[in-house]
Amino acid sequence: MSRWTRWRQDPLRRAVALLDIDRRHAAGAVGLGVLALGSAIALAAVSAWLIARASQMPPVLTLSVATVAVRAFGISRGVFRYLERLASHAVALRGMASLRTRIYADLAAGRIESVAALRRGDLLARVGADVDTVGDVVVRGLLPAAVATVLGAGSVALICAVHAGTGIALALCLVLAGIVGPWLAARGASTTEKRSAQARSDLAAISLDIIDNAAALTVSGMLETRRKALREADARLAAATDSGARTSGLASAVAVLATGLAVLTALVLAIPSVTNGSLSPVSLAVVVLTPLAVFEITQVLPAAAIQVHRSREAATRIMALLDAAAAGEPAAPDDTVAPPAATSLVASGLVCGWPGQPPTLSGLDLTLTPGRSVALVGPSGTGKTTALLTLAGLIPSRGGSLLLDGRPTARISHDQAAGSVVFTAEDAHVFNTSILENLRVARGSVTEAEAVGVLHRAGLGGWLAQLPEGVHTRLGADASSISGGERRRLLLARALCSPAPILLVDEPAEHLDPVTADALLTDLLTLGKSSLEATTQSQRAVVVATHRLSALAAADEVIVIDSGVVRARGTHAELLAADPAYRQAVAGEDQLV
Repeated sequence: MSRWTRWRQDPLRRAVALLDIDRRHAAGAVGLGVLALGSAIALAAVSAWLIARASQMPPVLTLSVATVAVRAFGISRGVFRYLERLASHAVALRGMASLRTRIYADLAAGRIESVAALRRGDLLARVGADVDTVGDVVVRGLLPAAVATVLGAGSVALICAVHAGTGIALALCLVLAGIVGPWLAARGASTTEKRSAQARSDLAAISLDIIDNAAALTVSGMLETRRKALREADARLAAATDSGARTSGLASAVAVLATGLAVLTALVLAIPSVTNGSLSPVSLAVVVLTPLAVFEITQVLPAAAIQVHRSREAATRIMALLDAAAAGEPAAPDDTVAPPAATSLVASGLVCGWPGQPPTLSGLDLTLTPGRSVALVGPSGTGKTTALLTLAGLIPSRGGSLLLDGRPTARISHDQAAGSVVFTAEDAHVFNTSILENLRVARGSVTEAEAVGVLHRAGLGGWLAQLPEGVHTRLGADASSISGGERRRLLLARALCSPAPILLVDEPAEHLDPVTADALLTDLLTLGKSSLEATTQSQRAVVVATHRLSALAAADEVIVIDSGVVRARGTHAELLAADPAYRQAVAGEDQLV
């Protein structure tokens, strides 16, 4: 692989490109940084000249310009530093917002398995801390390096104009402090990042697990085990940080050494020039003392090198996520104009499973047309949810055929599929906003009246009546303020708000008492057989994955899945008559009522 190809494929370069940085704003931030540090260097040079010249006791008026310049540079240094911070952080924050928007858009349009395969804490770390780390490369890496390059060249030119030999020596010492030091710091960061990346990911995942499931972990006696794992991850992170400290310390020593060498070299080279009269004593003070301020530009470079390496590691994780989401995307649809929402979904010999894993369900035949309802039943882990995800087009089929109005789903875009099929997962997210806005996730035009109607249909009428602000009541983060059953029915209400004619629902009856669960399932399975409120289609196809069997008389067909295959199928009555296991399971439910 050529160097040019490696550069083009560098994950940090790709991630920085996604920041969509405004070049004019970035140039402005660099300019302000040059003015800020340039004021510091000019302050040192003028101060050195002023002190040396004042020692010769000249007329006071000859020092007035230098005196005013010292004041001006002293004030401007702080002012320009403040303005540079504002400008550089504005560039970085806009870039982070742009990158997060791109990540959310790509993940929403990409393959669901790229997200579902990650631990929740790991995903949170990638779209949170990793994006911040990539943005930090602008403020702490690229801009300081640009400022140092401009001022380093300018300072060397200034000293060369006074004394060429001292200027060359300063350039060599700047190379030592600005290249060798950061290189050593980057090596230490490489060691640290390789060992700490997994530790940080584990910290995020375990912390989120403890926060979200503290009660369940306490009851099961696993809380202390998770705490121990958290402490171990923190210890690994601390050990990784310590492992790079030696090299980082050496990099700092190199910077101090370069500063001292620059001053000593200036003395050695410039004093003979003063002796032979080619350099004035005042100029000697300038060429000796100015480097002390010049090396301020290299002090941030080791940290900049570390930041670049850290940002590259974060960019690698982000781009891996985006590449996984984009891999295997369906080709562009044949039609340039989006067709109307499909009204039929036909699966033949469908094989369902996550990519890279063995299939969980094989040989599924299913025909969905307006008004038809189907129930998928079977033990947990038999592939019911995976089948729904495959039918919704969220994960690709592993075999067989899946046609949406006669067109292979592989040739249909995500937007077109979303307009035809809506899938409601049992753990779908509920946003920390009002009930109405949560329902508008499915359709942005939902009115208050429509929201009230669909909530009543989902069995939440009594709950809604008790809320003082009605549909404008704000829910907690991920519906933490409501019960599990209310959360499930709220998700169902959201699905009912979708205009899609094909509705796929995963375990809508969980956390409900038997009577309420049967009523909800019956209503859902008859959804496409009656005229509904304006929020829903008058004719819908419905597929429900459920453990609850007693209410399935309302389904046109019940498909029993066991051990990865379709074991039996038919109406509820036919299965009661012909399938002893099914009949026994229904009898067991009846005894619990």
